[in-house]
Amino acid sequence: MALTERQNEILKYLKEKKTVQVAALAKGFFVSEATIRRDLAEMQSMGLIERSHGGAFLPENAEEISIFFRMERNANEKERAATKALLHIPTFRSVYIDSSSTALALAERLDLNFKTVVTNNLQAAMQLSKKPNLNLVLLGGNMHLNTTSTTGIWTARQIEEFTFDLMLSSCAAVLDGESYERSSDQKEIKAVAFRRSKARILIIDHTKFGAHGTYRLKSLSEYDVVATDAPPPDELNDGSIKFVY
Repeated sequence: MALTERQNEILKYLKEKKTVQVAALAKGFFVSEATIRRDLAEMQSMGLIERSHGGAFLPENAEEISIFFRMERNANEKERAATKALLHIPTFRSVYIDSSSTALALAERLDLNFKTVVTNNLQAAMQLSKKPNLNLVLLGGNMHLNTTSTTGIWTARQIEEFTFDLMLSSCAAVLDGESYERSSDQKEIKAVAFRRSKARILIIDHTKFGAHGTYRLKSLSEYDVVATDAPPPDELNDGSIKFVY
């Protein structure tokens, strides 16, 4: 289940204020209190918040919960998208893997023997370090706990020092045929990696279509392959984008 735009805004508010009341949210978003309660119930089921009498709050271990949620959310859908992408992997010797758990789902299934893997994804580095005969490079930068990744100008500058045969990535949202991120840091890092890669594969599950994203990254038509777990919306499936599903 993907967060709605309103739920994302509620989560941002909670990260700043730590607690919130249903009545205040209903007034602020111009919706009914029943609608807000449904939002909060869904967010609680995802492990993102805790409910209180008349409102909600962030648990003390909110950051750890968000990491777990991110890795487990839509796991089956991500695996199906990764399976579709497997058949379209070109021959490569070097690959960049972004900070998404979706790209990691694919990377874990590749033959990486005697390949060079570069990533800013701490989870990917930990998982892939178990593979033998692999040249693994973990990029430095500012550590971002929610995405378990390094970000910032230093990270982007390091990527400029590489040329990749392949880029495996996901995105936060797809809107009007374009990929979007929720942070400027992630957008910039992926844009640099995109520019330094010969082939680019985007792996997304169906919840990314119409999800919320702020920073435009690339048009889907600029990717060599867009792998997903289900047919894309009809308005995007006109042949200009190479979807596999």
